[in-house]
This record gives sequence, C-alpha cells and structure tokens, in this order.
Amino acid sequence: MDKELVNGFLACMGLAGDVVRAQWGDAKQIVFKGRIDLVTQTDLAVEKLLLEELPRLLPGSTVLAEESHASLHPGALTWIVDPVDGTTNYAHGLPIVAVSVALWKGNRVEMSAVHVPMLGELFWAVRGQGAFLNGERIKVSEEGNMQDSLLATGFPYSFYTEVDQICLRLRRVLLASQGIRRMGSAAVDLAYTACGRFEGYYETGLKPWDTAAGWLLVEEAGGRVSGLDGEYGLGGHMIVATNGRIHEDLLELLHLEGA
Repeated sequence: MDKELVNGFLACMGLAGDVVRAQWGDAKQIVFKGRIDLVTQTDLAVEKLLLEELPRLLPGSTVLAEESHASLHPGALTWIVDPVDGTTNYAHGLPIVAVSVALWKGNRVEMSAVHVPMLGELFWAVRGQGAFLNGERIKVSEEGNMQDSLLATGFPYSFYTEVDQICLRLRRVLLASQGIRRMGSAAVDLAYTACGRFEGYYETGLKPWDTAAGWLLVEEAGGRVSGLDGEYGLGGHMIVATNGRIHEDLLELLHLEGA
C-alpha cells in the first residue's frame, strides 16, 4: 500500500476523531432509527467529513457508510464507514466509541483503522504489513486455555428475535471462560482482540461497517476470523474472532443443537 495513501488515511481518521472530541460535551440530538438503534448529530457530522475526504485520497473510490448507504454491498473500490460505532455509548457519555473505516478492494479489506478518540487510541492495519496501535505493532494474545481467556460479545439491535440463543451461548461461554465483557462497540471488540486484551469475540446480526475494519486488524495481528460454520463473509450473521489458539474451542461452545 502506498505510504502517502496510508498517511493520508490516518490523518483523515485523526480529523474524524477530532469531531467526536469536539462534540463530546454537546447536548445530544438523538433520532431513533429503531427501538434501541440511535443516531446523533455527531454520527452525521463525522460521516459528512469522511464522505468528502476519503474519495479525495483515492480517485475512483466510493463510500458505503452507515447513515447514508443505499446498499450493503461494497463496490470494487469502496471505503466502508461507521462514523460512530457505539452510538448508544456516546449518547450516555461512555468513552467506548470508535470511528471505523476499511478500504475494500476487489473482494477483501486492504487497509483499515479503528479510532477510539476519547481514549486516545488509533488502531490501523495494512494487508501484509501488520497491525498497529499508535504506531506500535500489535499482536494477538498467546493464551491457549479457554478457562484463562477473557472474551467479548455484543447484542444485536434485533436481539429479541434470537434472545434464547443469545442467552444460551452467553451462559456456555461464561461458564467455560475467565469472563465476558460487553463493550458496546464491535469495532472496539475486534481491535481489543487484535492487541491481546481479549482472547476472542463473537456476535450476531452485524453489518459490514461494524466488522470490516476490525476484521483486518485481527488477521494482521496474527488472529483468526471466521463465521460459525466456515469462512466469514462481510455482513455474515455471526462473526467469531480470536487469537487463533482458542478458536475451535469457542466455535464448539457457540454451536447450538438445532440453531
């Protein structure tokens, strides 16, 4: 990946994080897209910035963004954008909030970044060149014992359609592991798996902008990403991301009879 493009991309992510920080203390203008699915003025402001800036970095590229998307399928050269991943956290003043952007080329993510501006953390990766946090290379955890593994999960906006399966999986994983955390941002969960804070993460019902950036982070940090039954596809029903060492054990726990 061209160094000038990478530097321009990271600078753009910095600008997006500046918007989140600048508006952090403002009164939240909340619109409900669903019963628990929110959008705020900051989601819209960050998305507007990225819609303008990202195509300038790469002529001919398009943008698939959460708040303005017309399709869930990226084109041949597409920036996949979640302007504020963790909007509910943002609305309640919780700092686990991320700007998540991935560059989709052909049929895979080639470059991505997850910026957690309120914590001062910028994760990024380029395919074949590794994953980084604030310029320092990161790698997944080396833990291979499920009992000593800390895991993360999340609950989809449509949780009520599969609440029994969610609770059963939660119970099985909780009993088998050191614990489960629910951060409220898929992008952060994946970034934290990439840098070894979590041994693994799983969730259902996510959209392409939730997972595209973190997917590359985990793989470039030496981890593994899959679906419940085989390879993970962008927008697939379940994503399972781990350090690789506990992957099969986690998959076994997540498989439910008849589900």
